[in-house]
Amino acid sequence: MSDVNALEEGLTVQLDFDKVATIGRAGHQVVPVVLQDADSGDVLFIGYANEEAYRQTLARGSAVLYSTSREELWHKGATSGDVLDLVEVAVNCEQNSLLYKVRKAGAGVCHTRNADGTTRQTCYYRSVDDPETLRFA
Repeated sequence: MSDVNALEEGLTVQLDFDKVATIGRAGHQVVPVVLQDADSGDVLFIGYANEEAYRQTLARGSAVLYSTSREELWHKGATSGDVLDLVEVAVNCEQNSLLYKVRKAGAGVCHTRNADGTTRQTCYYRSVDDPETLRFA
């Protein structure tokens, strides 16, 4: 199993506790963005926005994020069709994170797929059993 496949489909916990420090060391000027289904309240995933992604989100009316790994803007669904239409943007008390309430305009949300090949409805598709073990939810 490839490293990416083991990370995304495996049942062993491999949490990246260095993610935020890596973003800081790289000099990315971003805030975390929680993407939440406006109707169900389900958290879909967490991404990052720089100022340009934030402004494009508001202008387009759909989620635009900043990929810290690819170092580029990412209009969610531009290639997959799984666009997230913007319903509301909220900011936390310290103005250091955002909440995008969205509606799915495509088949799913996550770039990973279920065993039957369908797009997953959230990126939170596994649950923690113990400190080292996951299970599919």
